[in-house]
Amino acid sequence: MSYFDGPKLLDFKNSPPHLQFNKYVLTGYRPLSTYRDCLRSLFYLHNELGNIYTHGVPFFCFLLFLPVSIPWAEVDEWWIGVVHYLACLSPTLCSVFYHLFMNHESGAPTYDTLLCFDMFGVCLVNTFGALPIIYITLLCYPFCRRVAMLGYLLLSGYGVYCALRARSNVHRLRSFAWQALFRFVLFMLRLIGAGRGSPASLRLYLSMDMLALLGGLVNISRLPECFSPGRFDYWCNSHQIMHIMVILSIVHLHWGMLEDLTWLKGFHCP
Repeated sequence: MSYFDGPKLLDFKNSPPHLQFNKYVLTGYRPLSTYRDCLRSLFYLHNELGNIYTHGVPFFCFLLFLPVSIPWAEVDEWWIGVVHYLACLSPTLCSVFYHLFMNHESGAPTYDTLLCFDMFGVCLVNTFGALPIIYITLLCYPFCRRVAMLGYLLLSGYGVYCALRARSNVHRLRSFAWQALFRFVLFMLRLIGAGRGSPASLRLYLSMDMLALLGGLVNISRLPECFSPGRFDYWCNSHQIMHIMVILSIVHLHWGMLEDLTWLKGFHCP
């Protein structure tokens, strides 16, 4: 058998029980496989291939091109660029590992570990992505800035705990609600003039959160496959749409941070 020849794919009823989480995806399931065979699944069509590549390709693009676009030499707070870079990479990298190896022959225990790893990546982008925003928004209020950053880290830790214990997509989405509310308060501070930052970045950050929320809602509603089971088994199902929304959300985060970094280099607190 050629390296590019796939195994016989399974239907929903005959797939491993821990992979039966979307009853509207009827075919294209990989059988339990070794690590080598999981890697080989990069080269043949199955119902997780779109999920792998919709995050795998952006991961390599972010890995290579984001460092070039960050104005490292012009920003005194070098940690902002590092934390932002890690925030953009983490969800895509963790997602690729989850979708690529989720059918490993060791079964449900490995799947649960990979799912936790995937959720950890989502938690990292929510945490690392927001810390530079908090810092810049409260730039002229050092004490409030330290308290807010510490509070957000504690809130993120609670979000990680809830996300890792969640048993459904709805509960996982709820795990990040408090972090989203915290960011919304920051954005309102900017809107009323009490917070700092580039005026152009606020619209981008709001778009970032709206895209992420929309992607999560599409994922839990199983749109569009719930209307036509089997038609979207390989392409354009809810999880792939969510992946694309997540990538667009990360891109808006990056654009917003570039606006803030450009603003930061020319601003001094009164």
